[in-house]
Order: sequence, then structure tokens, then C-alpha cells
Amino acid sequence: MKKTLACILGIFAFILSVRISNAQDSGPAYKNPNLPVDQRVQDLLGRMSLEEKVRQLDMYSGSSDLLTDDQLRDHHTHAKTDAVFNPAIAEKALGSLGVGSIHDTYPPPQLYNAIQAWVIKSNPLGIPALFIEEGLHGYMGYDETIFPQSVNLATTWNVDLAKKTGAAIASEARADGVDMILAPVLDVARDSRWGRVEEDFGEDPFLSGQLGLNYVEGMQGDSLATDHNCIAEPKHFAAHGSPESGLNTSPVHAGEREVRTVMLKSFEPAIREGHAMGVMAAYHDIDGVPCTSNPWLLQKVLKGEWGFQGFVLSDLGAIRRLYDTHHVAATPADAACLALNSGVDMQFYDFDHDVFQNAIINGVKDGQVSEATLDAAVSRILRVKFLLGLFDHPFVDADLDKSVRRSPEHLDLSLEVARQSMCLLKNENNLLPLKKDLGRVAIIGPNGDIARLGDYADVATEGPEFGMLTQIQKIVSPKTKVSFTDGKDVESAVALAKKSDVVILALGEKKGISGEGFDRSDLDLPGNQEELLEAIVKTGVPVVLVLQNGRALSIPWAAKHVPAILEAWYPGEFGGRAIAETLFGDNNPAGRLPVTFPKSVGQLPVFYNHFPSKNNNYVDENDSPQFVFGFGLSYTTFEYSHLNVTAPAPGSADDVLVSFNLTNTGERDGDEVAQVYMHETTASVATPVKALKAFSRIHLKAGETKSVTLRVSKSELAVWGADQEWKVEPGEFTASVGGRSDADLSTKFVIKWPQSS
Repeated sequence: MKKTLACILGIFAFILSVRISNAQDSGPAYKNPNLPVDQRVQDLLGRMSLEEKVRQLDMYSGSSDLLTDDQLRDHHTHAKTDAVFNPAIAEKALGSLGVGSIHDTYPPPQLYNAIQAWVIKSNPLGIPALFIEEGLHGYMGYDETIFPQSVNLATTWNVDLAKKTGAAIASEARADGVDMILAPVLDVARDSRWGRVEEDFGEDPFLSGQLGLNYVEGMQGDSLATDHNCIAEPKHFAAHGSPESGLNTSPVHAGEREVRTVMLKSFEPAIREGHAMGVMAAYHDIDGVPCTSNPWLLQKVLKGEWGFQGFVLSDLGAIRRLYDTHHVAATPADAACLALNSGVDMQFYDFDHDVFQNAIINGVKDGQVSEATLDAAVSRILRVKFLLGLFDHPFVDADLDKSVRRSPEHLDLSLEVARQSMCLLKNENNLLPLKKDLGRVAIIGPNGDIARLGDYADVATEGPEFGMLTQIQKIVSPKTKVSFTDGKDVESAVALAKKSDVVILALGEKKGISGEGFDRSDLDLPGNQEELLEAIVKTGVPVVLVLQNGRALSIPWAAKHVPAILEAWYPGEFGGRAIAETLFGDNNPAGRLPVTFPKSVGQLPVFYNHFPSKNNNYVDENDSPQFVFGFGLSYTTFEYSHLNVTAPAPGSADDVLVSFNLTNTGERDGDEVAQVYMHETTASVATPVKALKAFSRIHLKAGETKSVTLRVSKSELAVWGADQEWKVEPGEFTASVGGRSDADLSTKFVIKWPQSS
């Protein structure tokens, strides 16, 4: 009966039979959903051949290994919506050994179900595949919700939005069968020349850590075995955001203390508290040791000290670099074994499948890789597959995608993140907000009729529909004439400006200038934009500069001469609307900078939490930045008062309590981002002049005062001291509170030694 049914219904009958069989408790222990995951993993591991184990450590491309060119969209890593799975192609690529993961497919749900059904049926033990895709600020399939770039999310200083964004991305991905998203990026971005600053949550490890924690918690939820949660994979582990010369994948020059104190602190909450089940090992080397061959980083810290329970995936080609770039491995086989022995669990298109798999197989046989090391890596990968429920309910409801993809809730969330990320850097004489009944408004510049999306939104189209030109036309009075020119012809742009009541200069960066692999040697406005800017300002017409860009730019002339500046970053598909609402007063800006803006590239690296020994000026300018970390203006004003710090009792593990009053002293309702910074007067090692330890985005009505108490975990005051241990060293501390990193309302408090008995 079953054979007849299978012949009639094919793959979908098999799907049904798998569901039925998995619901039963009989058979091998690993098929019993009522047993603990670790017991199921060990039972399955004991049934696997060496070749089957090694296959679990490899990633295959759905687009090149499982599909033909005519089944792919133009982007060539995405399946067409009507692509039909051909088992013969999969048989040639995978045989009967199963597969660890499948990437670059972005399958519609029907295709995912067909591929997964074949994978399970084709290997004797029925091990499902893990589907992995990109989703940094939106699941990167076609026609999915595009959220503002990560730097925008950081500018909101709103952890709740981070959690909601992670959850939304996961739900759109899982509806298509995707189990794991390669995000968030938790590198601490300390050099704005680096093209990937836009992917980060900024220069501060605490802000990055809290946003990353909430993003991961939103993405993974309370259980991975759902139809709306995915594995999150913090990257690039670790210290990728401080490369030499700002060049992607370049060396990082830092000792253990700085790595632990700054560069790992942004990752630690996502692992220890958020229990992220994936981590991506980075390309570069730290103090000469490549990350993919660094057992101290991957074994001692990540898996040992932090108790990481997921698996480590190499960045694309990072294992290969051990052989052809870092030259710490003599052959590709040596590189594969070295990475596995160091703590990497899965390769990402590093070597051809036969080269990688045979290297590990031969490495086990000749003793270069122990069976225990191999089993540990395979167990970590199998464990996440069990946690995802792939052994018990491996298929997705093909109709779910229709209700989840670009749902009204997700679109509203994207708009809200864009709104909250608007960062007002200057507003001389309250030029903003603009009146909606102005006679003539000129929008000038290359970013005027387009909403910049940022990197990792490759299949989306940056078009005029959501650009500020279209959105401003919708928001102003019908009598207002809105004109546009891209500014390529400076002379004609000046002529347009002279006929206008106000000019909105739409400048900044575009794709191909910012993003992965697009590092810059200067941070000036690109192309002719500086010439255009100065020419327009010299007309005497009021000018508002709106920046869409992926990194902090050097804009000293604009900061001095332009009366109003709005930093919008890459605000996603509703960016134009958020910009228009902000410029014309429907949105009161409250974004705060997650990175420091330098006056010139010569100041780099420049970040607020530097050591006290950095106290000299250049011969040609002082060392103060253009805009400090945490800075941002509002259409209202705020006042801090009555600061009080309650220190924990000696020997207590209680939090430090920082209390103050916050008053909206203006005439408009608005949000303020209250920030708490701390510094220890004397410690066993040098410590930053101040470091962010707590923050909260708070809404206040005009004239309203709120009593606020923010908690600082006592562990946040610990230093990696001269004895190379984490300790809270008793002594005097200074707590500073305000709406920016150079806030001057401060008080001192003391952490005392516990009383001796």
C-alpha cells in the first residue's frame, strides 16, 4: 500500500511518511523525540561511518550543486519560484552520505521541502540538511522585508527594536525552510575606512553587546524547533572591526588584554546569555595567529570559558587562507586539519568537497586528527539540527510564507527602525523642522531620489519609490513646488538652488563605495559632492544636508558652514519616508551616534573610550572629533539633574544603581537616550577615560520629568588586570550621565574591599 502511494504521490507522500514515522517512539534512540538531545546525538554518532561524519562538516551550494542555471534567477544564488528539484543532480553531487549544510539557494518552500525530503531519504540514517542563508538586515531572498542597515539599528539605541528585528527576519527565513542566518555582525568598528562599518553596531563593546544579545534572542526565540525561529550566527569572531589600515581581512594588532576587554566583549552576551548556536570564525590574524587556527580563541574562550554549545563555521575561504595567505599550513589538507583541530566545525566553500573531506578522513586515519576531535565537531552540528526539530518535523507549511513575507507588522517595524535611527547632528537657529507650506523646495544630490539600502540587500532594487524626493512630495503642501537634480552639473544645481526657499542636499555614499570589500583611504564626501556642497551653501539659500552613508565621514567644512545636518545612514526601503517625516516635523529625531565622527582621516583610529595617555594635539589641529560617540540632537531639549549612585555593599554582587532626574525642557514630546559612563580613578592596568555601562531610550512629554534608575552590573566594572584575571578592583569610580559621551554631570562612588572576618 505504501509503495503504491509513494509511486502516486512521490516526494510528498514521503514527507507524510516521515512525519508519521517520526511521531512514533519506536526504533533507534536518535529517532525518539522524547529523549534528551544529547542522548539522541550520541546514539546517532555511534551509527555513523567516518565518511558520513566528515560529510556533516561540509557546506554545499544549492545553486551550483543541486540546481541548473535555468532554475536560478539572474543573481545566480537564488532559485526561481517555480524551480523543480531534480534528484539526479543531487545524487551526482551528494550520493548517499548526506550533507552538513546547504547555502546559496534561498528556496521557495516547495523547493525546500523537495530537497530536504530527498536528502533525508538518500542517506541511510535520514540525517536532514541545515539550510543557511544571509539575513543581516532582512532575509536576503527576493521580495522580503528590507530593514535599515545594522548601523541604523545601532543608532536607535533601542534593544527592543533589535529583538523585534531579529524575530522578524527569522520568521521570514524559516517560512522558506532556512534554519540559520549569518548575522549579526558584532565586530567593534574602530576604523571608519573599513567598508563593513555599516554592518556593525558601532565602536562600543557594551552597546554592540546589548544590541547583539537582543537580536540573537529575537532570532532564536524560546525554542528553535518552531516555524518562525532560526539559529543566529554572530560574526566575525573575533576583532574583525579593527583591521590594519582599515582594509578588510587585514591583520589586527592587539594583545590578549585588549581583545578580551574590547573585541570579545561585544560577542560575549550573545553567547553566554543569548545562547547563540552559531559563530563565524573570521579571516584575519590577531597578533599573528589566524582566527581559524586559534585554539585559544575558539576552544579556550568560546567553548571553554563561555560554554558555547553551537558550532563554528569558517568565513567563506577563511580556512583556505591558512594555506594561501597566512602560510601557516603547507598544503590544503594541512589547512583543513589545522582548522578542525583549532575549533572550526564546518567549512564554507574553502576547498573542493573531495579535497576537504579526504583531508579530514586521511587526517583521522593517520592520527593528524583524533576521533574525539572529529566526533566533537560532528556532535555540535548534529545537536543544532536536533534543536531545530529537523529530525522530527523537517518540512515547512508551504502556505506559511504567504502570510509572513512582507507582513504589515514587518513593514511597520522597518519604518519604525528607520524613524528612530534618524540622527540630527546640527540644527542652527532651529532651521528644522521645515514648514510644509514652503513655496519652493530643491532636492539636490545623488541620493535625492533613492532610498539607499546598504550592503547585504543584493537582490533588492534601490529605486525612487521610497526615496526622499517622492516622499517629500507626498508630505508637503500641494502648493509647494519640489524640484530635483542629481548635482552632477554643479552650475545647474546652483541655478536651481537660487530659485528655492530651501535646499535639501542629499549626499553621502552608495553601493560600491561602502560595504564588504569597499574600504576607503579617505573619508571625504565622494566624487564632486564637496564642490557641490560648498557651491550650494555659498548661494545663501538655507541648506539642510542629509547624509546616507555606511560609515562616519569627514565633513569639517559642512559641520562649520551648513546650518542643519541629518545623518540617515542606510535607512532601508522606508528610508525616504523616515527622512521626509523628520525634516518636516512629523518625526522628532532621537538617534544617537554609535561611532565617532573624525575631522580628518589623520585622526584614525578615533574612538571615545581611549586611554588617558592619549592627550596630545596634532601640530595642525586638535585631537577632538567632529561629533562624539552618543551624540544627537532633538527638536526638544533635555536636562539631567539629581544624580546619585548607590554602590553595592562590600563583598556583595548587587548592581550599581545610578539614579537621576530627566526633564524634557522643550515644547515638544520626544525621546532621549540616557547614557551612563564610568571610569575607575586608579587600577592595576590602564583603563579608558570613560566607558558606556548602561543606557535607555526614554520618551518624555513636553515639560515632563521622570526619575530614572539604571543598573550597572558589578561585573561590568571588572578589568582584565595585571594578573590576567577578571576582577572588580576596589577603589574610586566616577559615574557620568547625559545624552552623549562627553556628558559632564558626574559623581564619584567607591567600591570597597569586603570586610575581613
